[in-house]
Amino acid sequence: MPNTGNPTIPNMYSTPCCLRLRAISVAPFTLPILPPVVVVLDILGQRVLQPGSGNAPARLSGHAGSVMLPRRRRQGIAMTVNAEAIRSENDKKLSEALLNDPLVKKVNEQIAKAEEENPYTLRRRLLSTSVRLSPRMAPGLHKMAAECVEKLALDTPLELYAFPSPQYNAMCFKPEEGRLFVMFASSLLEGFDEGELRFVVGHELGHHAYRHHDVPIGYILRGNTRPDPRLALSLFTWSRYAEISADRAGAHCAHDLESVSRALFKLASGLSGSTIEFNLQDFLDQVDDMQVLDHKPGEGAPKEDWFSTHPFSPLRVKALVLFNESEFAGGKASQAELESGVRELMGLMEPSYLEGRTNAAEAMRRLLFAAAVLVANADGEMSEQEAEIFERFFGPGAVQEDWNIGAIEESLDDRMEQVSKLATEAQQIQILRDLCLVARAEGHTTPEERAVLKRLARGMGLGDSVVEQTLSASVELD
Repeated sequence: MPNTGNPTIPNMYSTPCCLRLRAISVAPFTLPILPPVVVVLDILGQRVLQPGSGNAPARLSGHAGSVMLPRRRRQGIAMTVNAEAIRSENDKKLSEALLNDPLVKKVNEQIAKAEEENPYTLRRRLLSTSVRLSPRMAPGLHKMAAECVEKLALDTPLELYAFPSPQYNAMCFKPEEGRLFVMFASSLLEGFDEGELRFVVGHELGHHAYRHHDVPIGYILRGNTRPDPRLALSLFTWSRYAEISADRAGAHCAHDLESVSRALFKLASGLSGSTIEFNLQDFLDQVDDMQVLDHKPGEGAPKEDWFSTHPFSPLRVKALVLFNESEFAGGKASQAELESGVRELMGLMEPSYLEGRTNAAEAMRRLLFAAAVLVANADGEMSEQEAEIFERFFGPGAVQEDWNIGAIEESLDDRMEQVSKLATEAQQIQILRDLCLVARAEGHTTPEERAVLKRLARGMGLGDSVVEQTLSASVELD
């Protein structure tokens, strides 16, 4: 259960930070030393800096993400719409709701207070630990950044920086003193051509244009005040739609799908193209081998695809296909058709079974309820804190004193069998992830709780390792 204390804001004084891409097995590299309350949005998803202890490095954690482009190529499309018009509707709606949430407001107040006590520290540290790219040093980069600023109707002055790294990446920091800071890995600047860089710059500026920094997802999910399960799930969902918006901003700035597709290939593969001949069709054929129903987590598809706070690659591909077919990119589909198609795609990752009226949704709710009761009573009884968390998830009055735990346990196999018959693997994994969020709502899980979760995973044919991965992912958010 969340405690009633103030959220903890990480202290980053004199602490080096590393970026770890869990989808790629490489050693972490060192980023410039950064100040407190730094929220970073990068091309691979949102990151939040975790505090280190003593001289140990803090980690900049997150999930690697890749985006691929549609089969149909339209070069040089003149997209005249503004940035706000192409923003994902669900990103907008969920962001508005989250910013009105009491815990989100509380965390933002804590961040604002920390910034008042330690103003203007980010730029000072960037200047001392990385290389600022002046217009004379990087005229081409500044020119394309200015063009992206114009396309996205921004009015915040930019400062561009470079840091040494073999990993392709770029990131955008929350503005300070009226300036917006964008950083690029040295490998990305040297390995990407102008059109590819334009997409990257547009993606980063899109995060700023849509004020994604205003929702401090990492602080909320790592702080002492734990969010209730519904808020945690909303944060997961919003984060995915925020990436959809940033992808659209990048495509809007690039308006050259051939260049964008090459950029996404490089981000996904780490290859520069000097030794490999890129083929868009072959690259897109990979999507067919990454479909949700063709893989079980841990056997083929990367686990990060299932538990990332941004959409896994096939969904982002298909979302960009829909965008490319829409009126925003010269296609015929209306905005309503675009958003409806995207919601349908995202439903594979975030099934709305709690409110659904289908047989599958009903079976999923029955299993979720029974399994949550068993998790909460795994150590012999449901504590007061667990009862509060349970009712936050299932509604007031959901807790009963006369539950027949034995009967509920006996019914679990039948409930799992029904879900296995009626629900997709993605939906089954969603149930497991929801239960893991409930289990972690108090900040930890017990061996007994993990045993219930693993029984559920085995019953649906998912395997024990999925439980450990899900529990780990629930506290290692972008």
